[in-house]
Amino acid sequence: MAELLERLPIGENELAYRQEAVRRIDALRERLFAAYGEMADSVEFLREDRSRSMQQPQHPPKLYTDLAPWWPLLSSPADYADEAEFAAQLLVEACASPPRTALELGSGGGNNASHLKAHFQMTLVDLSPGMLAVSRALNPECEHVEGDMRSVRLGRLFDAVFVHDAIEYMTTEDDLRRAMETVFVHCRPGGAALFVPDHVRETFQPDTKHGGHDGEGRGMRYLEWTYDPDASDTTCLTDFAYLLREADGSVRVEHDRHVCGLFGREDWLRLLRDVGFQVRIVTDPYRREIFVAVKPGA
Repeated sequence: MAELLERLPIGENELAYRQEAVRRIDALRERLFAAYGEMADSVEFLREDRSRSMQQPQHPPKLYTDLAPWWPLLSSPADYADEAEFAAQLLVEACASPPRTALELGSGGGNNASHLKAHFQMTLVDLSPGMLAVSRALNPECEHVEGDMRSVRLGRLFDAVFVHDAIEYMTTEDDLRRAMETVFVHCRPGGAALFVPDHVRETFQPDTKHGGHDGEGRGMRYLEWTYDPDASDTTCLTDFAYLLREADGSVRVEHDRHVCGLFGREDWLRLLRDVGFQVRIVTDPYRREIFVAVKPGA
């Protein structure tokens, strides 16, 4: 392989030469795999190559940027009623005294908050201005704050803190720990937090879903494909294909990749205890393992 690279000239068209080198290397890998199967060193090389690519800055998913106005047609508030009621019940039961205020980190388009606000005075934090705009239209009575769950500091305490599946976008242990620290510093002693990841490593299964809604002359249908191409790291992938129908009847297709975190059950428990929570696991009606965390000191 080194000899192959050495034969490529380097000059004013260096980028093109490097691209050609990558193409030839990929072709060589395919021939080696076809002839000899998966060699340990080549598999490790591919893992390292993917790891390096995952460390590059990731573009935010289209769903939370350019396509944010389409969010209500992908995920309707009505779809969240039962789940939000279950979450509210867990938080009320876990708090030392009846909770009145609640902070939601990664609140997105506000679907959960549209139900939780019947139980709590809600403050909603999200990184995406587009998603906050959607949520403000749905939940005008709630406070909205643009911020990153890893670093936001509001300077006040809440009786309860809720983190739904936005926690999935923490793709390293350091990011996950920082998000947990944010929850801890905003939770009142004796208060409770609820973390709702879609998966833990031990129960992860590849999955395909579809859905969508119509509204206001437009419509969306989507295909969602979740899989883990490398079980040795802390991420999995969800690829979305969106069919977007405009009011004039035209339809376009968008592909959107979401890189999500995937951590073991014991990793979750260890990190939550490290930041100071007392924690237990609950299996919810959707067969997810979710984490109820209590801040000591009431």
